[in-house]
Amino acid sequence: MEYVLETNTLYKKYKHFSALNGLSMHVPKGAIYGFVGKNGAGKTTLIRLICGLQEPTEGTYTLYGIHSDQPMILKSRKRMGAVVETPSIYLDMTAVDNLRQQYTLLGMPSEDGIPELLHLVGLSDTGRKKAKNFSLGMRQRLGIAIALAGNPDFLVLDEPINGLDPQGIIEMRELILKLNREKGITVLISSHILDELSRLATFYGFIDGGRMVKEMSAEELEHTCRKCIRVEVSNLKVLARVLERKKIEYKIISETEADVFAQIKVTDLALALAEENCEILTMQDRNESLEGFYMSLVGGEHNA
Repeated sequence: MEYVLETNTLYKKYKHFSALNGLSMHVPKGAIYGFVGKNGAGKTTLIRLICGLQEPTEGTYTLYGIHSDQPMILKSRKRMGAVVETPSIYLDMTAVDNLRQQYTLLGMPSEDGIPELLHLVGLSDTGRKKAKNFSLGMRQRLGIAIALAGNPDFLVLDEPINGLDPQGIIEMRELILKLNREKGITVLISSHILDELSRLATFYGFIDGGRMVKEMSAEELEHTCRKCIRVEVSNLKVLARVLERKKIEYKIISETEADVFAQIKVTDLALALAEENCEILTMQDRNESLEGFYMSLVGGEHNA
């Protein structure tokens, strides 16, 4: 698998605090990578490091195969666009003028791409309206437009839907999916809104205490959090025997309960159990959410 970003045991230590503690992560090319962690887990610190805003205390990372301690890393970073914490926009300027300013900073000779960029992020009709009069969602989309000005292959977004209303969240989701699917841009998203992240991400990294707890694809997560039927019975040994005879996958949960990973015919199961004097006490559909899975990984009060 080809990776846009790889980190190798990254540490970032401050005087009385360690933000990263040997973090290793792998962002596949073409992925929408959901970067999940509590406040203070190290998400923004990692983003600041790879953007070159800070230096790691120990460890290295690579962008497009170039190591962070090599001079060519500056060229690799030019293939990257980022919105870190809050969009870097000039509030007294229009969307067009903000992009013109960014084009100037990047040394881009032509401004011909500005109309297309504004259309891409849904801001082509803002005219002379200044950014200070934009909604929060519009400012976020302008921030993404600015990050896209250099035509990057890799887009890093730090909490892009934080504070947005439902309509703004939908617009942001559609934009991210469009950038990934139509433009082929790899996207790294740090977010605490896990339900929304599950609608976007194709790959996940779960961080806690500055360490990577687990990385997995969306398919692997779906398999782990797949739907099941929780069955409570009067005799678990009988249930296990019947399910094994029927070649149905299951997982023991307690002394009386098991999760059954199949569509089962309730009547057939009840009759088979009754033949061995076992009763079904309760049955309920279940599936673990992304948030539930995250909590099972890191424990404690959820404050991602």
